[in-house]
Amino acid sequence: MTAAGDAAYLLYGGLYTRAAIVEMVLAEGDIPYRLQAVDILNGEHRSPAYRAVSPTGLVPTLITPEGRRLHETPAICLYLAERHGLTHLVPAVDDPLRGPFLSALFHLTGELEPELKRYFYPQRYAPRAEDNAAVRAQALERAHGHFAVIEAALAAAGPFRLGAQLSLVDLTLAFWMDCLAPAARPPACPAIAACCALVTARPKLQPIFAAIQDWRDDYARRDAAGGGAR
Repeated sequence: MTAAGDAAYLLYGGLYTRAAIVEMVLAEGDIPYRLQAVDILNGEHRSPAYRAVSPTGLVPTLITPEGRRLHETPAICLYLAERHGLTHLVPAVDDPLRGPFLSALFHLTGELEPELKRYFYPQRYAPRAEDNAAVRAQALERAHGHFAVIEAALAAAGPFRLGAQLSLVDLTLAFWMDCLAPAARPPACPAIAACCALVTARPKLQPIFAAIQDWRDDYARRDAAGGGAR
């Protein structure tokens, strides 16, 4: 999930982070970049060195060719797609699909993703360690409710969230579905499964999704042993 050579962009990312979504946009646009891995399992995202790059300690961060620091995954992806004219991922401002695209994207990032963060990192939200399982179960139940809304929209419009038009919404959805172990995925969602299959089959994205599956399985083992990211 890296690109070689003298890159115009510097992406702070790595395993177990949403930097993979940014890498999908970079790959779709053939945009050169260099990946600086941040080891969140060992707390590197909380180190003074990384805090100097990202005061919140969140990953990813993108450094533009002009030296600007960009944070928040959807903002970075929108910036890259619009700067590089990737209208197959982000509809233009005057495109009739622009409004539905923004609504669908913000539903994913504003409603679904917070629940999935609570699912993956219950220890950040539970007042006591013994509450972790309850926090995780409640978060997954709520996430499944959001997946049901997405399933209905895809079943009506499909194969992508905007109908025939692929977008960043589909890349983001496929990322989260691949992060979830099969047993945690929402049941009876054939439209979501079909959409994600189309995304993961895209030649430029196949290496990224292969890496996601590898670190998903590795993280599950670490998490079960109490060694997941905190």
